[in-house]
Amino acid sequence: MARETAGTPLVAVLLLVAANLLVPLAIGIFGKGFFPYKPLLPGLAQYEDHGFGPAAPAPFDRVIFMVVDALRSDFVYVANSGFKYTQGLIRSGSAVPFTAHATSPTVTMPRIKAITTGSIPSFLDVILNVDEGDKSSSLASQDTWLAQMKAKPDGKLVLYGDDTWLKLFPDTFDRADGTSSFFVSDFTEVDNNVTRHVAGELRNDDWSVMVLHYLGLDHIGHKGGPRSPNMVPKQREMDDIVREIYEALDAQPHLASTLLVVCGDHGMNDAGNHGASSAGETSPALVFVSPKLGSHSLADDDKDFRKAPLDERDDFQFYRTVEQSDLAPTLGALLGFPAPQNNLGAFIPDFLPLWPKKRDQVQILMHNGFQILRILTAAFGDELFATLSAPGSPMCTSPASDIEELACEWQTVVRTAPTPNAKPEAYDAWVATTVKWLRNAQQTMSGMASNYDTPKLGLGLGAAVSSLVLSLAAALYAFKGASSWSAAAAAPFALISITYGIMMFASSYVEEEHHFWYWATSGWIAFVGIRSVSSTPKKGVSALVAVVAAFAAVRLLRGWNQTGQKFAGAPDLAKTFLQPNPALLWALVIAVYVVIGYQIIRGFVANGGQYLHIGFTIPTVALFVWSAFSFKLVFTYQESPELVGSFARPLVDGILELTKIGARGGEGATLVSRARVVFSGLGLATTAAVYLIVVNPKPAPKKTKTTKTGKTATADSTTAPTTPPSKIQILLPIYTLLAVTQSRTTNIPIFLLFGIVYRFLAGTVAQLSPADLTTAMLLLEYASFFAFGGTNAVSSVDLSSAYNGISVFSAGSVGVLTFLSNWAGSIYWAVASSILLHKQLQLQQQRGEARRIWLQHASLLTVFAAASAVAVMAACTALRTHLFVWTVFSPKYLYCVAWNLGMHLAVNLGLGSLLYWLGTF
Repeated sequence: MARETAGTPLVAVLLLVAANLLVPLAIGIFGKGFFPYKPLLPGLAQYEDHGFGPAAPAPFDRVIFMVVDALRSDFVYVANSGFKYTQGLIRSGSAVPFTAHATSPTVTMPRIKAITTGSIPSFLDVILNVDEGDKSSSLASQDTWLAQMKAKPDGKLVLYGDDTWLKLFPDTFDRADGTSSFFVSDFTEVDNNVTRHVAGELRNDDWSVMVLHYLGLDHIGHKGGPRSPNMVPKQREMDDIVREIYEALDAQPHLASTLLVVCGDHGMNDAGNHGASSAGETSPALVFVSPKLGSHSLADDDKDFRKAPLDERDDFQFYRTVEQSDLAPTLGALLGFPAPQNNLGAFIPDFLPLWPKKRDQVQILMHNGFQILRILTAAFGDELFATLSAPGSPMCTSPASDIEELACEWQTVVRTAPTPNAKPEAYDAWVATTVKWLRNAQQTMSGMASNYDTPKLGLGLGAAVSSLVLSLAAALYAFKGASSWSAAAAAPFALISITYGIMMFASSYVEEEHHFWYWATSGWIAFVGIRSVSSTPKKGVSALVAVVAAFAAVRLLRGWNQTGQKFAGAPDLAKTFLQPNPALLWALVIAVYVVIGYQIIRGFVANGGQYLHIGFTIPTVALFVWSAFSFKLVFTYQESPELVGSFARPLVDGILELTKIGARGGEGATLVSRARVVFSGLGLATTAAVYLIVVNPKPAPKKTKTTKTGKTATADSTTAPTTPPSKIQILLPIYTLLAVTQSRTTNIPIFLLFGIVYRFLAGTVAQLSPADLTTAMLLLEYASFFAFGGTNAVSSVDLSSAYNGISVFSAGSVGVLTFLSNWAGSIYWAVASSILLHKQLQLQQQRGEARRIWLQHASLLTVFAAASAVAVMAACTALRTHLFVWTVFSPKYLYCVAWNLGMHLAVNLGLGSLLYWLGTF
């Protein structure tokens, strides 16, 4: 009976496989229902006669649309900005400034869609924004202001910069030179490739639209944040481009009626990232520039419009705030084409003085109103607006809904439209009413912009529930008859899973999720520590020291990087202590590399003493670790020189000079080549370690037997072969070296804290059941993710190391490196879990227990993965009309996908199974 209980239940394996097959299926089905492609009306809009006269004449016939990626409003408008020339244009009236509100998701592709179509893009564009090979997001068949300009008899478009435009608008540009938007390590050449075309194109007179999209400022933000020492010089560089273009507009006759629009597609947060909905991310600058604007005195009624620079503001709202989608109808009126068919933007009324005739101003606003009305009637039907068309309709006395109120207000707009002889007071009142209606209609339709496929939502949620049921059944079979299993052992894991699921239904808890994992991890360490001290009284002092050290390490993890929304930007260890003190930072970094080198040497000596001479192992590993350290030092110096400091400058100079020796042209090694050397070394070290694990003879096997005195002793034959943990433990420092290569420099010392916690768990493994160990690994994986600066917002994705060793864009390679960068700490604990499970295996002497322990571990991990997927899907379904569905719950779903597919299936089960299997050799 004991042998049957100890075996690996086939039923549990089959249930576990089925449960994990359902996880990606559920995610895919639910995602297709939650992020559907929105059907948009094809074809180009045409001017329609609504009885308010012909189309208003266009003040401009060309436009230079200059996008500076991540151009946050304060980068242009405050005193410490590098845009001094642009501020001078604002003071003279030749530039009209705004803050353009960018709705979430604040990444390039959906923002370009909003700017060019005037509509609300799909949140799915967050994913498509990363895949440069995706063509499904094309706007080639949709109405945009680019298509309208292209359709003109003299329509010719040119593009220089971000190649996202080429993906969105294939076969649209007559001349183009695109640059990749994801090589964030480059912020010089990527802009020079744009600027080198500007002077020549300004001399040409054959184009009507010139799009310039500069990426360098965004790349600086990703690398060093908005306060990077490279930020203001880059702003000056962009300001010089504005100067060059403006002087050409003022001097060259063929550019006399050309409008320059300078804007950001989005902003950035205090970490330099974007994608979420913080004030900094949603507040890019927007400036209209032309010598013509000064002659029309647009800003005379508002003196603040000509004030520059302005004082800094925490909300980043400078001058007047408009929606990014307002650009589409505004450019339509300024350049002489109808607003795109799917436009929800409202004409910016500040430009009405460009048309001295009141009837032209009325026509512009009414055209915008009728165009949005067409979208309203398509959504709500013609009957409602027809019913309310009669004056004095009883429904307008007390409208029952926002749409009824909109319909009533529209009738007021139409009936009170001023004639050419209307009094100024009446005209001004009508303009205010019409602009208000446009804004209200815009807000109403923007709130309805999502069309969910509810059957798919239900089917995906059902598949996730099925996965949860199957994984629970697998866990019950895996633990059936196990001496380590009890209700008390399962209680902590169950409590964590249930509490986590409940949290997903509150937006504030999703935003501040890290607190849950920090407190749960601290509580678990304390619980295990107390149990360890009480169960080993002879080692009371040493056990107590280990507990206190582990608890202190977890506490330091909590304060390493401030994440979430409530305390974002608050002081933390990384920003407050390490960044201002480079000497302290690099002392800790060097300590990490020394520890890694020592552990790798010890692992090779222990595993391959008979194959590897120590005289060869030590210098080889030392050279390998040195190459990794020198890459990180040079990388940091080039990307964030303020983190290196003067004390390390001679070392950097020495490394750079050393690599020039023998190099062709004396240029030395690039960051790409240095990274490739490190990755090659990691590959060789891993191959050697796996070879030694497989071929190294097992140590003298042991078995237990009973002596005459009734005590147990060991003999030289065995019934349960075991593997010393050192055989696979060598892989942990090798992975750690990869992790520090992909981590931000200020996060590298965290691995010293990981080592403290790991030693504590390794010392208490005898008191831990498989369920206890799984619970500990789960807590540490999530706590580590947030300790590295991760959040549930798209903006926290770290791209700073996503291109290490890459010279040509590859979605697969960049995706893997990005995942490694953001889940470096979590993967550490996945690797550690396989080692600690082998330590537990030493305590089990029954045949087949190796598979059973892993099956118990995998089944519990699958239970949590399925339960978390169920909770997130249920929350997204129930709260799909919530105000924060796109800023909180949708990003959370994307992170749920990453955790389940990347961390659970690929790392915890895939990599973990491989490591555990290697340990059985």
